[in-house]
Amino acid sequence: MAELSQFVITGITVGMVYALIALGFVLIWKSSGVANLALGQLVLISSWFTYGMLVQKGLPIWLGFPLVILFALGLGWTIERFVLRPLIGQPILSLITVTLGLAFFIQGAVSFIWPKSVAALPQLFPEETIHIGAAVISQEYLWAAVISLILFVLLTLFFKYHKMGIVMRAVADDQMAVQACGISVAKIFSWSWMFACVLAAVGGILMSSIGGITFGLVETGLKAFSVVILGGLNSFLGAIIAGPIIGLAENLGGGYLTPLTWPGVREVIPFIIIIIVMFIRPHGLFGERHIERI
Repeated sequence: MAELSQFVITGITVGMVYALIALGFVLIWKSSGVANLALGQLVLISSWFTYGMLVQKGLPIWLGFPLVILFALGLGWTIERFVLRPLIGQPILSLITVTLGLAFFIQGAVSFIWPKSVAALPQLFPEETIHIGAAVISQEYLWAAVISLILFVLLTLFFKYHKMGIVMRAVADDQMAVQACGISVAKIFSWSWMFACVLAAVGGILMSSIGGITFGLVETGLKAFSVVILGGLNSFLGAIIAGPIIGLAENLGGGYLTPLTWPGVREVIPFIIIIIVMFIRPHGLFGERHIERI
């Protein structure tokens, strides 16, 4: 029973971080229709930049974290302005392909700047473990869940009540109507990428505090992509619900199937879920089904 509780709690908390990263993907998809295939690499470079600020430069947390957020905002703006904006009007496949090239570029840049394969952030959360029933949970997991939940609430309020959030929702529904109102759609695209990079940075920091900084963080982005597929490409609610489901399936499957199969089964479970979902419900749990008439 203690083992089951441990798997359930850690799976749900990690899944909430997956959902947080997935929200960045959904945000870009809803506003511009671009599938960001560099999601994992954005998580990776943000985590290593955090390491550079807090460990290599020795900056205090209160100064290092704002610099990481500024870096993420600048990275998102640069990507949209100099990589994607010149391709406006080109086939959507071109936009998706350039994000794949961006992924390899970022990964190569990370390998060049930080050649080490493993690193650790300084202790960000209290070291004392917490007992929840029969389970013993490290505080990194609980703080990751709490921070993710707070950001979910803030983003929900932002998109519902803030002027910029309402405009971003409007762009997702009808770009031509927004342009007719005199609003720059390119500016909204830019803000979408900036928000997505910030979410990737926060998700990367939370995952790094749990398991350290490795190139396996790229897989975290891919697992977040499985969250998007399960929840629906254009659904914020779907990402929030699908994240804990993916994390739970990963942890339970890894915990109980590893002795029966092979050690790496945990890593492939999210991708098995992608395949199943694509066969049964291609638009995801909460995604919109589009019917094109010819």
